[in-house]
Amino acid sequence: MDIKQFEYKPLAHYSYAIVSNGEMAIIDPERDPKEYYAFAKAQNATIKAIIETHPHADFVSSHLQLHKETGATIYNSKKLGAEYPHKSFDDGDKITIGNCTLEAINTPGHSPDSITIVATEANDIALFTGDTLFIGDVGRPDLREKAGNMKAKREELAEMMYETITTKFSNLPDNAVVYPAHGAGSLCGKNLSDANSSTLGNERIGNWAFKEQSKQEFMATILDGQPFIPSYFGYDVDTNKAGADNLETAISDIPFKKNTTAEGLIIDIRDEADFKKGHLEGSINIQAISENAKFETWLGSIVQPEEAFTLVIATEDQTDYILNRVAKIGYEKQLKEIITLAPENLNETETLDLVDFKNNLDSYTIIDIRNESEVNDEQFFKNAHSHPLNNLRDTASTITTDKPIVVHCAGGYRSAAGSSIVQRVLRDAKVYDLSEAINDFKN
Repeated sequence: MDIKQFEYKPLAHYSYAIVSNGEMAIIDPERDPKEYYAFAKAQNATIKAIIETHPHADFVSSHLQLHKETGATIYNSKKLGAEYPHKSFDDGDKITIGNCTLEAINTPGHSPDSITIVATEANDIALFTGDTLFIGDVGRPDLREKAGNMKAKREELAEMMYETITTKFSNLPDNAVVYPAHGAGSLCGKNLSDANSSTLGNERIGNWAFKEQSKQEFMATILDGQPFIPSYFGYDVDTNKAGADNLETAISDIPFKKNTTAEGLIIDIRDEADFKKGHLEGSINIQAISENAKFETWLGSIVQPEEAFTLVIATEDQTDYILNRVAKIGYEKQLKEIITLAPENLNETETLDLVDFKNNLDSYTIIDIRNESEVNDEQFFKNAHSHPLNNLRDTASTITTDKPIVVHCAGGYRSAAGSSIVQRVLRDAKVYDLSEAINDFKN
């Protein structure tokens, strides 16, 4: 079997194609199916199966579009409750792709409907573990309390994960290759490795979840210190259970307007330097100039599902690029329009006097917008107030305005968004972005 791993870096997402003897299966596909079609063509293979290891929370999958366009069967666990045409794929069920056999194992823990796929051909064994088993970690168990029709409690899922790790992989050999759905940077776990694959033997040695420990010790570890849950996660679970619309159809009718203005919630994706030179009042700067920037994560954390918004881009030729990124999390339905700005009536952001700030820290209100776990690990200013970015639109109104406000994160990307949110909420306050100068205050 020939295994191809596809990576979407902003969401640290891995999807897969398995090809054997002219037939192909796709596992956990991303929203845009073009790369799978291109690979199938290059391999002269027919797409026969699309497999969802679970209904994903952090991205929208193209499984339904792939099914409609190729006729391939969608497989997933019967526990998922999928609303689209599919076949159940649970403990002991098998699919044949060319000379390769794909067998399902129910591996609940990250979600109650998670499966792992065991692919076998000759002496080769590969495990497609979805969000159950990562490299160096396991999937978080706390995403279903507010997501989807299945409201499983985190303690119940943590216990399921313990049973999965201690029993479900026991009969599989050490040389089985582990292919997860995510790597480092994903919010579906907390300590994922940079590695994009491993072996089951290596995970048994190096992954904390396989160490000898009681159920209580395992549950305490998996439940402690999980990162925040973005607002869009529950929305994407429901979208994936129903099956997303065709991508091209979904984004085709969103209007573009040149040299104009806008009202309501405005998300400006330009570089922070350009944003600070001139932007619409009240707009929020979530940068998407880099292909690796965590734009989707922060768009889906700051903007609520079904909340209408306008996007500001630098030039018209960025339109298709940003539409595809918005659609990765299913937010194209609430995007009203994409615009470039007219040069008139724009607001400018003042630059912080860094020397004065360094010499007079007590003369400023310092706002730390990093995640709670980051603040617990290290604080850069003893008098900083913690306002995590994912909650900042709700908490910014409680920030005192008797002093100039300085917003910081860990490296500068998030503080561009955070400072613009504070300025949006506290219109008359003097708000500064510490940006990359935060590096001057690190030990």
